[in-house]
Amino acid sequence: MTGWTCPAPLRDRPRVVMGHGGGGALSAELVQHLFAPAFGGDVLARLGDSAAVTLGGVRLAFSTDSYVVRPLFFPGGSIGDLAVNGTVNDLAMSGAQAAYLSCGFVLEEGVEMSVVARVAEAMGAAARAAGVEIATGDTKVVEAGHGDGVYINTAGIGIIPDGVDLRPERVVPGDVVIVSGEIGLHGVAIMSVREGLEFGVDVESDCAALGGLVRSMLAVTPDLHVLRDPTRGGLAASLNEIAAASGTGVVIHERAVPVPAAVANACAILGLDPLYVANEGKLVAFVPREHAEAVLAAMRAHPLGRGATVVGEAVDAHPGLVVARTALGGTRVVDLPIGEQLPRIC
Repeated sequence: MTGWTCPAPLRDRPRVVMGHGGGGALSAELVQHLFAPAFGGDVLARLGDSAAVTLGGVRLAFSTDSYVVRPLFFPGGSIGDLAVNGTVNDLAMSGAQAAYLSCGFVLEEGVEMSVVARVAEAMGAAARAAGVEIATGDTKVVEAGHGDGVYINTAGIGIIPDGVDLRPERVVPGDVVIVSGEIGLHGVAIMSVREGLEFGVDVESDCAALGGLVRSMLAVTPDLHVLRDPTRGGLAASLNEIAAASGTGVVIHERAVPVPAAVANACAILGLDPLYVANEGKLVAFVPREHAEAVLAAMRAHPLGRGATVVGEAVDAHPGLVVARTALGGTRVVDLPIGEQLPRIC
């Protein structure tokens, strides 16, 4: 059985379930045990937010993502904003400034042209704000009842500056973990409008393009170790992916994690953990300790990093495992989610 690979995810599921798209353990197994063996290739095996490749002597970041959020419009954004900002952010996590995007629309028969126009206008505005050009695209139409109005796929490319090498394998014990601001806003905003829930205060998505924030951090030092935008699976999923890839342990301090009151209240009512709720305009950074104070100051000077906070550190103990120090002085394991708490958030 030399070279044998399992052709399907390991959790004995003969069919795809929603959790396979949730950014948790089921998603990881689908990629690692089905797609990666089928496609092969060293670049794909790195499984970053974007692929760092060299072409003609130039280091490029290349990323693609699909957006199936429901509803199409929500407090703080729309599927059009997500499609641009999500791909721009994936490129930014490699240190790249996004240059060009592609855009593929899958439209459901019967969707109003006014809805499609609103989405397209939102995409155009988001692209201009992020300093990126939508350079090519495609449109397909599916029969009524075979979609939720509009699905979007975007791909993007950007140039990685010299001296920048962002990947989890560079994380070492002693690195400081910084989160750029309050977590959980996007997931709660989507849930509130989709399910008609009210939490006593309006919650808006944090959807934003993070390229400018990353550039301000790299201006302090190109020697950042890894960046991730904690979207599906939330902060917990990103920390677990980094811990597993780096072979280090991660300790976070629960009281230091910036959770806004509205998110905390919503999660308490629904039995959710804010660490697993999606974000669309935040990043988590592992920074060498000697640069942490200066990087934190630069983040707080940027509009998208005003709430930046040190939440933990990489450690020698429990390699590959994320633990949280609780307010009561105990510890708990923060594991990779199996599926997803909130479906269809991006």
